[in-house]
Amino acid sequence: MCLWIVLDCSIMLMCRRWLVCSLKGQYRSLSFSASRRSVMPAWVIDKYGKNEVLRFTKNAALPIIHYPNEVIVKVHAAGLNPIDISMRGGYGAATMAMKRDPLNMNQSGSEFPLILGRDVSGEIMECGLDVNYFKPGDQVWAAIPPWKQGSLAEFVVLSANEVSHKPKSLRHVEAASIPYVAATAWSVIVNTGGLNKDNGSKKRVLILGGSGGVGTLAIQMVKAWGAHVTVTCSQNAERLVRDLGADDVVDYTAGPVEKQLQTLQKFDLILDNIGGETEKWALDLLKPWNGAKYVTLVTPFLHNTDRLGLADGMMQSGVTIGCKVLKHLRKGVHYRWGFFAPSGPTLDEISEMVDAGKVRPVVEKVFSFAQVPQVFQKVEQGHARGKTVVSVIDDQKE
Repeated sequence: MCLWIVLDCSIMLMCRRWLVCSLKGQYRSLSFSASRRSVMPAWVIDKYGKNEVLRFTKNAALPIIHYPNEVIVKVHAAGLNPIDISMRGGYGAATMAMKRDPLNMNQSGSEFPLILGRDVSGEIMECGLDVNYFKPGDQVWAAIPPWKQGSLAEFVVLSANEVSHKPKSLRHVEAASIPYVAATAWSVIVNTGGLNKDNGSKKRVLILGGSGGVGTLAIQMVKAWGAHVTVTCSQNAERLVRDLGADDVVDYTAGPVEKQLQTLQKFDLILDNIGGETEKWALDLLKPWNGAKYVTLVTPFLHNTDRLGLADGMMQSGVTIGCKVLKHLRKGVHYRWGFFAPSGPTLDEISEMVDAGKVRPVVEKVFSFAQVPQVFQKVEQGHARGKTVVSVIDDQKE
């Protein structure tokens, strides 16, 4: 979840009424199928909980274009991420409800039936009136914001600025493994960490937890920009991360990882996918007074809003990060929180890197659409080696 969830709320509050009024009468269902049906197959949840809340239905509502900048995508493949497991249990529900309904006009629980799945690769079926960059038939991919209905369905509706043309070199089941982790890694490394293709050469980057979805993508990104990459993972993931470009690999099962890392040169950027105790020692590995940054993806932001409510939770989060920033700034290093940020232009950049052979998908396992409960169980077990993907349409039909 990205920080602009909070920052753009005031704008949404002012614009919502104008949008509803000005677009009245422009709501459109899928013209290609409206005459035949108004429902679709999907995996949904009707309440928050464990895996038993997942339900398959053939009667999920077909998506509708509400605004002229939206597109409807036929899902060929979907990717699952740890955030889907958390959302199934209600994580972030307060913040997501605010994003879906900033004026608080709907009743509690109006998000149900909720469709999960943050990655999609598929085909444009219909475009809103203001969409010029895409046309029906275009092969696309996207990272779906967590406040929107997800990709574990036949169709999904998205804003055009969240969508990008799929890499030509990838099949849909491969492409669906990339968007969410790519958007997250780009947000953390480029937007927050300040590292990019123009300044990345010879920078020293440490990725804590490098064998999962975000880690495997981040390794390839920064390596393509000329950085020296150090990764922590277990011994059985070493070959994978080295194949992706890691220069140094530290096995966290071989002893205290902080002691092993202290024998290496200090770093310009640390990406933390682990959280917890790592904050107590990781910032000491940064180059002091050199603009070095520690960015963690494990933040208490949504936990605070779930526990304390939106206003108090945001205040608590502000106090927490403010104190940590000041504490570490006195030591000459920068402490930051990182968040997912949906972005079609970001995926355009990643698509070019994929087709140039600089980034490749890391797919651990592909499941069929009928096996979605097993997919959740697989992702929930952790210790991922890349991504888990759901094939909604068989490759032979693509």
